Amino acid sequence: MADLVLAEGPLLSAILEQTYSIWCEGLTPMAYDRFYSAQLATPWGRGHLRRFALVDAADLLASAKEYSFAAVLDGQSVRVVGLGAVFTNPAHRGRGVARDLIERMLARATEGGADLALLFSEIGADYYARLGFEAIHAKELTLRVKESDRRGAPATLVRAATEDDLADIVAMGETRAAPFRFHLVRDRDLVHYATSKKRLLAGLGPAGMRELQLFVAEEGASAAAYAAITTLRSAGVSNGRDCVGNHLRGVPTTWILEECGDRDPSGARVGAILQTLIARDPAEPRPQIIAWLPAGFRPPQIAVADERPTSEMMMVRALSARARAAMPLRAEDVLFWHTDVF
Repeated sequence: MADLVLAEGPLLSAILEQTYSIWCEGLTPMAYDRFYSAQLATPWGRGHLRRFALVDAADLLASAKEYSFAAVLDGQSVRVVGLGAVFTNPAHRGRGVARDLIERMLARATEGGADLALLFSEIGADYYARLGFEAIHAKELTLRVKESDRRGAPATLVRAATEDDLADIVAMGETRAAPFRFHLVRDRDLVHYATSKKRLLAGLGPAGMRELQLFVAEEGASAAAYAAITTLRSAGVSNGRDCVGNHLRGVPTTWILEECGDRDPSGARVGAILQTLIARDPAEPRPQIIAWLPAGFRPPQIAVADERPTSEMMMVRALSARARAAMPLRAEDVLFWHTDVF
């Protein structure tokens, strides 16, 4: 009889070793280990991120990460369990051990009061649909920043964000999220975790491959808008894709607009941030900008050049009666930023 156990010590090391080739994202084995350990050491990670394994005696069968989130669904507070990095030991594939692992983790989460399960599938919808998950068909957008013929910067004060800006960033997020049927409660610790994870990935990876920068547009003495941007350079390109699976289409630099916020409902300050950043190097080729943007949020300074299904398909499964009553969820019902993907 297989047991569901918390993955720690030698068992965790074995999982990281076996999953390295799948999810290394350009990191060395040592950096891959440090990347996960550093996530666990953040204030949010300490209380909300764990890894479980299904084992038979000393034999590792399957493993997965478990994330616990506070969220809002149709105006009510709900608890969400996130599943990530679902992995089956190659020696045990085809025996249903991943399904067993997932069902046990969800049963445990349901007993603990979780209302909804959430995951992001890189293998399409079919497998998880057979486990009761429903797909939310979001779009990944390629953006173009509109510029004047003079290619000048707008009269907007843009600077690097600091820890002091987190309260304003959280407040902007709460305002933006309010109209949506489903969204995470992105408090200070979760916002810090989400951006720190991107910074850790950049800092532990090859020099110059990635860089995460957080910018704010300042008005008075506080942040009135912000944008978190990961820069991916051509050194990280392999076979037309970057290290996180996005198509780069041959451009030397790609920006991932990881998340953003604006006191202005139109998003005009976010657009001004992007215009300002591009104007810093007027002679340089314009980067490709990729984003997940919530429904109805289109800053006037940007145009959508292309859209396609996201490479990571968001899928949900109701675990409680009130969550089942709220299904289905459509893409326009959900606010979820690229930084929140796990």
